[in-house]
Amino acid sequence: MQDFETHDRPIQPPPAAPSESPAAADAPDRYQAALDYIYRRIDYERTSLRRRHLADFKLQRPAELLRRLGSPHEQIPAVHIAGTKGKGSTAAMVASMLTGCGYRVGLFTSPHMVRFEERMTVDGRMPGADQLCSLTDRVREVADALQNDDPAMAPTFFEITTALAWLYFLEEGADIVVLETGLGGRLDTTTLCRPLVTLITSISYDHTALLGRTLRAIAREKAGIAKADVPMLSGVCDAEPAEPIAAACRTVGATLYQVDRDIRIVPGQLAHASSAPDLPRFSVSVETPWRKHVEVPVPLPGIHQARNAGLALAAMDVLDHRGFPCPQESLTAGLAAVRCPLRVEVMQQAPLMIVDSAHNGASMEALCQTLAAVPVQRRVAVFGTSRDKDAAAMLRQLDAAFDELILTQYLSNPRALPIGELARIAAELKSPWKTAASPDAALQLARQSADEQDLVCITGSFFLAAETRELLTSRSESAAQARTSG
Repeated sequence: MQDFETHDRPIQPPPAAPSESPAAADAPDRYQAALDYIYRRIDYERTSLRRRHLADFKLQRPAELLRRLGSPHEQIPAVHIAGTKGKGSTAAMVASMLTGCGYRVGLFTSPHMVRFEERMTVDGRMPGADQLCSLTDRVREVADALQNDDPAMAPTFFEITTALAWLYFLEEGADIVVLETGLGGRLDTTTLCRPLVTLITSISYDHTALLGRTLRAIAREKAGIAKADVPMLSGVCDAEPAEPIAAACRTVGATLYQVDRDIRIVPGQLAHASSAPDLPRFSVSVETPWRKHVEVPVPLPGIHQARNAGLALAAMDVLDHRGFPCPQESLTAGLAAVRCPLRVEVMQQAPLMIVDSAHNGASMEALCQTLAAVPVQRRVAVFGTSRDKDAAAMLRQLDAAFDELILTQYLSNPRALPIGELARIAAELKSPWKTAASPDAALQLARQSADEQDLVCITGSFFLAAETRELLTSRSESAAQARTSG
């Protein structure tokens, strides 16, 4: 395990939290030490795919870590969500609806955009600096003891992060936790949870070197979240990936409810809210074995989000029958309150500038389908991706949907595909393209290319979308401050 690379992150200032004393913000050294400890662990999110293998993911490590911490994962019920695409949005929807029903809800997602603490929230609130430091001290003591006993038992970055999240959820008195898997499902640390319902949103090609090169193999890994006597909801309808999911449920004794067989999801188009260039909005009607939901507005744009919302509503129906009453009016209000950054997120108008975390063929197809309905003159895509992604497939989709491409690479993670390699792949594209050395430079080129009636979309990687979002947010805040001071 020592052969894997680790990488330090930039210093980030400690977050402000309403419950903290002012002194907490004056103690960056302890906070940074906590982050340094976490980031020094083996981090597969930042490690080259060529140096990762399924054999490196062992549940006995995180299981022992959590056991020595008092088994917090066994003290709070969970909703567990896997899938190639859609699991983050679906998790956000389920958490928001549970909050709307009056529950105290933990949410665990990955990766983070800017702050490490974004990965773990309770009712939308991250741990404060003092709290993260105290939690890290508790985990560090146990993790170091594990490593001293057996170097092979040294917990990874994701295992440490998951343990911190469970302790935070327990400390904050969460009634229920919503977790999305980090990678796959069968060997993912989140699989140690005690779920009331499990979900698989979709199956498509991603992480094929680890999960398998066929849809059947990928589905088999993700179906590893199935648990005995725990209902599983599946949005997977194609026969090849659906069969191993059904087989996994039969093996462990989980009842499977499949979309288009047991769950009916019908999207409906909503009228545009304004005369400005608008994204396609949908409602969704859902019929499950338990009840019906009629024309519920979906706050996130795109027909794919209507399907995600349908699966999330079906999960709420299961929870309603498993000890968590969920009135329909509360579900509608909770869904309306959901916010999900980097999912066709509008950052500015004139030109319409959007960031999206699409990073595989299926999610890029959904993005292009959503943006096709937006009435603009020209479409400019800023694209960068990771070494382990199918850049050629995503570029072909963008080539067909956009008038111009700007190729770049993100700077926050060593997995970025170098611009030179992207340029070689782009040589066969029909649309004109150019390169930019950084997201900042790419934004400058995009602004030079786009008029007020055009669309600019930054996509290809969660990391690129997050970096660009931070740049745009910082500039927007600086401009607002300048106007105020002026």
